Amino acid sequence: MFGHRRDGKELKNLPPEFRLIPILMKERDDSQVFFKKDISIAAIEEYIDKKKEEGINLGIMDVIFATVIRVLSERPQLNRFCINGRTYARNEITTSLSIKKSKTDEGEETTIKVHWKGNENIFDVSKKLQEIVAYNKETQNENATDKTANFLNKLPTWLFKLAVGMLKHLDKKGRLPKSIIEASPFHTSAFITNVGSIGIDAIYHHIYNFGTTSLFFAMGKKKKGYIYEDEELKQDKTISIAFVGDERICDGYYYANTFRQMERFWRKPELLEEHPVRKYDPNVPVKKNKKNTNIM
Repeated sequence: MFGHRRDGKELKNLPPEFRLIPILMKERDDSQVFFKKDISIAAIEEYIDKKKEEGINLGIMDVIFATVIRVLSERPQLNRFCINGRTYARNEITTSLSIKKSKTDEGEETTIKVHWKGNENIFDVSKKLQEIVAYNKETQNENATDKTANFLNKLPTWLFKLAVGMLKHLDKKGRLPKSIIEASPFHTSAFITNVGSIGIDAIYHHIYNFGTTSLFFAMGKKKKGYIYEDEELKQDKTISIAFVGDERICDGYYYANTFRQMERFWRKPELLEEHPVRKYDPNVPVKKNKKNTNIM
């Protein structure tokens, strides 16, 4: 049906500027915005140590992932995408991440796409990530992304280019098969990468023109940094979070409030132990109440 896709529903009655900018800025590389922030990890590490004493193993990546999933659920404008001059609300929350099966130059790399209900707490997120990463690190295991990539890789170059061109055309027309959307890590709410695990600081990673990814988060290595807090500049143990987003899906005020909410979770990670009040629904914004940390 016109205006509908297998992975989202077209949004009508948008403000004039949000109808205009996807037409003026046709591709995501036209509309990328960049933001980088050093965050103190003192509260996060204290929380992780406390959980370890309780027999629960968590890492900084679990906290970052749980935070991203939480804000995607509670702030549905983040889970939109623009394609072919139209803006869509995504049907579900998904995240993609790349992993190396072994930390060597020759080690195989794979990309994992994870589906979320949006009502997971940090323990649910950590358990699911550990299971999926462990499975995909086994060299004999192939996920849907690997199978699709390996199939295309067997084609001669001219046919490979033709196939990719056809997929891009079908995607713009909203006719991409569900199986391809499911296998594609580029059709996702957010990409999250931990480049700190390979010993480098956070990088700005572009968002892809192919697919529907509107958000990319990169987490850097631990380092000494300066945090401005309570009108004082303090040295602390930090990590950098580099963010690249599509400015067509929401305005700067919405993004700014989202980052403030994320910082709230990083200053007090135990908030992530609570289950959100409901599963993700792209059509219903979360209202602020005493039990909800959402900023609206």
